[in-house]
Amino acid sequence: MGRGKVELKRIEDKSSRQVTFSKRKNGLIKKARELAVLCDVELALVIFSPRGKLYQFSSGESLRKILERYQIHVDEEAAIYNSVHEAAKSRDEHSDLWRATSLQEMVERHIEGQDIQQLNMTQLINLEKQLDSILRQTRNRKTQLMMDTVDALHEKENQLKQEKNVMENKIAAEMQVEDGEKDDELNQEDPHSDSNQTPLGKGLLQFL
Repeated sequence: MGRGKVELKRIEDKSSRQVTFSKRKNGLIKKARELAVLCDVELALVIFSPRGKLYQFSSGESLRKILERYQIHVDEEAAIYNSVHEAAKSRDEHSDLWRATSLQEMVERHIEGQDIQQLNMTQLINLEKQLDSILRQTRNRKTQLMMDTVDALHEKENQLKQEKNVMENKIAAEMQVEDGEKDDELNQEDPHSDSNQTPLGKGLLQFL
């Protein structure tokens, strides 16, 4: 009987995990070396251990040169992809513009009655569907703009409320300061205050 399929998952035991890493790393480097020799290929292998230690292997040229070739290849593929993507995007935009312009011209002709009498039932049904589609898109766009406007107004309203609260708190604080200053002035002007009485006045008050 053959060996059962081993489930690939993280080894929880730290010692067992380190032993497995060491064995498999050496086996991987050995296989890479054999592949480079047997198939005459340039190969680069980079491994970082769980502790961050670097292990590397390269055949033929140095590892740096192989990585530089890899980066050039990646950049070329990215440039090709971007070029194709931009071309497809431009084509779609021109196609959408052409369809919109053609549909607009057709609708204008039909509205003006230039060739509506020449349409059969199928063409009239298709025209009606197209007009319904345009009307739905127009209404959806209008609704979206109205909702955006309402949201902006609500946000502005909340901002004004916050500014109002800040201003009211500031005014209340200033009024408290002014009231405190007035109380201090009244206390200073009170003739019955101990600080404003002469020694003779204090004696009379004590006698009374």
